[in-house]
Amino acid sequence: MSRSLFRQVSSLVFLLCITLAPFSGFAAQAANVDFGTTPTVSRGDFIRGAIQALNLPLSKGESPEELPFRRIPASLLPYVRVAHEANALGAFGDDLRLATPISRGEALRFIVELLRKQSARPVSFRDVRNGTSEEKAVRVALEQGWMAPLRENIFGIGRRITGPQATELLGRVTGVIAPERGNGEVQVPTIKIPLRPTSSTAQSSLPNQKILEAVWQIMQNDYLYQEKINPDDATYSSIEAIVESLNDPYSRFMRPQDSRQFQTQIDGKVSGIGAQVEDRGGVLTIVTPIETSPAQKAGLRPNDKIIRVNGESLAGMSFSDAVEKVRGPQGSSVILTIDRDGVQFDVTVIRDTVTVPEISITWQGNVAVVKLMQFGRLTDTELRGLMEEVAEQHPTGIVLDLRNNPGGLLHAATSVLSNFLPPGSKVALIKSRKSELMEATAVPATIAAEIPLIVIVNEGSASASEIVAGAIQDHQRGRVIGSKTFGKGTVQEVLEFTDNSSLKLTIAEWFTPLGRKIDGVGVEPDIEVPYDSGRDAQLLRALQLLR
Repeated sequence: MSRSLFRQVSSLVFLLCITLAPFSGFAAQAANVDFGTTPTVSRGDFIRGAIQALNLPLSKGESPEELPFRRIPASLLPYVRVAHEANALGAFGDDLRLATPISRGEALRFIVELLRKQSARPVSFRDVRNGTSEEKAVRVALEQGWMAPLRENIFGIGRRITGPQATELLGRVTGVIAPERGNGEVQVPTIKIPLRPTSSTAQSSLPNQKILEAVWQIMQNDYLYQEKINPDDATYSSIEAIVESLNDPYSRFMRPQDSRQFQTQIDGKVSGIGAQVEDRGGVLTIVTPIETSPAQKAGLRPNDKIIRVNGESLAGMSFSDAVEKVRGPQGSSVILTIDRDGVQFDVTVIRDTVTVPEISITWQGNVAVVKLMQFGRLTDTELRGLMEEVAEQHPTGIVLDLRNNPGGLLHAATSVLSNFLPPGSKVALIKSRKSELMEATAVPATIAAEIPLIVIVNEGSASASEIVAGAIQDHQRGRVIGSKTFGKGTVQEVLEFTDNSSLKLTIAEWFTPLGRKIDGVGVEPDIEVPYDSGRDAQLLRALQLLR
């Protein structure tokens, strides 16, 4: 997800007016802004409400051409200009999309950047990535008592903020409402990793730990080639071996470099050749090179088959293992052996960090074809606004294409389903060792119930893709066509350690709203449509059903 920040130099005098006002008794004259009971608050309304609540002076500029944004309504123009000159619009990207519902994280980041607040207090939430602007905003919010997390380890940064919540947030920011504190102290979760507490019945120490320590001590004292001893590598290798002993393909320990790459992938960025690929008959095949990517620059084309990587055959490898062979650090080179129409040749590609186009919306007549490449942060935060724009075009049908979508964030799956199902609709039943949780939608649908929906899946559709397909089936909201999905029905938690390494561990299994098991089983389509390499028979059948 690309979020370019416009950082233009403003008058120092103006900045002093912006930053000093909130800290010089503005609470006594704060405006009472009420968003009512609306289930969502748009970005534009929140920007205007926040500036009104803080009594910030409006800019006197008149021309919208002065701003680097598109489609700014005249009623919002003065407020957007104030926020822009205060460098407070970083959360919204190049196109503000002022009609899009604002999330908790976006609202906090906007307020923090507007007031230039900072906090050094540590936070640790599974949905807040360290070092980001969102994390800085959450720090301030917790320290100031503006907003509480949804759960102990989930802040809810991507959740849409409701009217009452937005009113309460601005009330706490301005001092009209007392800060949210517990026992006179803000309850800020601290980083407990690696000293993570264990239950009284769990074995707290590593089995045979004394043997491990003894071996390490002997190596330190007696190993001939002392210079070969690498403490970090030894530690990481030991942890990797422990996790691998689970024989769980979805649990893994990631060293700092791998951990950073994993996080960038969730953010919609990967380090590799920049091509969308799929498994066709056990062969890693390029669907399309991403625009301006290393793959495109190297001359790779759709339907090129990658059969070897640096001379190593991909035959017999799983799809994910083959993809990992192709990926690699930015700036490194990889030699791909390509099969193009029966002719084999080698291509050297210089890997780079590539932004993955997570959402693609095209039109086939009056039918909107919405293709999701993964369930990352972009899908979680941006799809709803795009679907509202689709609804304004009065489509006669929707095709949701989830083919070769490996999944991603659970909340992103909930966000996708919220476009088609009414508030309170069950999404998935999450069962862990100690609890059960029913994930559900919370906001009104953007697409009317009478507009028919077709979901396309295949064997590359996994995890969050299967959550969406299974829920659509159980709620009878639409039909699922294509081929049986991958069958990944487990949930992984990612725990980041202070050295930036991380552990991805399977902690739960999910079931469809009606209790259907997916792990190892997959989702059976309502209508089986085999893949046809000569034409996209699955999409053609979906369009046929909608016409």
